[in-house]
Amino acid sequence: MKIVILDGCALNMGVADPWSRLGEFGEWVMYETTPQELLAERAQDADILVINKAPIDAGLLERLPRLKLIAVTAAGTNVVDLKAAGERGIPVCNTPAYGTDAVAQHVFALLLELCRHTALHTESVRRGDWRRRQEFCYWLTPQIELTGKTLGIFGFGDLGRRVAEIGHAFRMKVIACAHRPMPKPGYEPFEFVSREELFRCSDVLSLHCPLTAETRGLVCAETLALMKNGSLLINTSRGPVVSDKDVADALNSGHLAGFAADVLEEEPPQDDDPLLTAPNVLLTPHIAWATSGAMSNIAEITAENIRRFLAGNPQNVVNAALLKRTAAE
Repeated sequence: MKIVILDGCALNMGVADPWSRLGEFGEWVMYETTPQELLAERAQDADILVINKAPIDAGLLERLPRLKLIAVTAAGTNVVDLKAAGERGIPVCNTPAYGTDAVAQHVFALLLELCRHTALHTESVRRGDWRRRQEFCYWLTPQIELTGKTLGIFGFGDLGRRVAEIGHAFRMKVIACAHRPMPKPGYEPFEFVSREELFRCSDVLSLHCPLTAETRGLVCAETLALMKNGSLLINTSRGPVVSDKDVADALNSGHLAGFAADVLEEEPPQDDDPLLTAPNVLLTPHIAWATSGAMSNIAEITAENIRRFLAGNPQNVVNAALLKRTAAE
């Protein structure tokens, strides 16, 4: 059994020896990164591929006759052609819920900075502004309190629920839009609402949905127009869920009071990305997931995904329906 890790760089930066546990399954080789032109060459002898962002499309799969499993070291699997993998009988496993706490905490790090601008005020104090003023205190931006504000959650999986719990602890009213019926959490005030109601009623809207055909471009000029004047938007889901240009326009017009994101339509952004010059924008370089605890979880879940697959009892298979349909045919 040969395991090939095509882009292990992310975990290598945060966890000591994350791959050694794979030795119990057979031979393994790890590449820090793999450019597009070397994907087929490096993957050709693999029985199991471990990937993070390396793209696996139908054309590549046709060139990998030995491949039996694709293990994605992330929750999102949009880099893999799931249908093509299913047609070839190849399960694709992901690592769900590995960073629920890490990402939820990052959401509130962004939100609190949008509301209080602590970094801006710290720099002001360091410049001597406080010493030169006569007042005992001063502020450079409006200071926003979360108590009583309505927190809207789009997508109510594990991560959306955790963000809602933290919002409730801040004494916010929580509303959520879920793509399927599910039980309400055990606290009040809470309400499930439609997509339109979510945009209309949220003072703070936080996105926690996968990137699908339905969610691509979800936040655009049309949906932004539904939002309250002065509302805040946070995206830690997937960049293309949001139109960067439309959000920048809403910020420049003053309709949207602030935007914070850990993900963008294009990563990294080009110099002319409109969000780079829009007012009250916080951008972090896709690091919400990147705590040492979350990375350790990824390594452990990936190893368990492989172990369970080899034992004939696979878990976290995201293309299971396609595999079942293929088997039935």
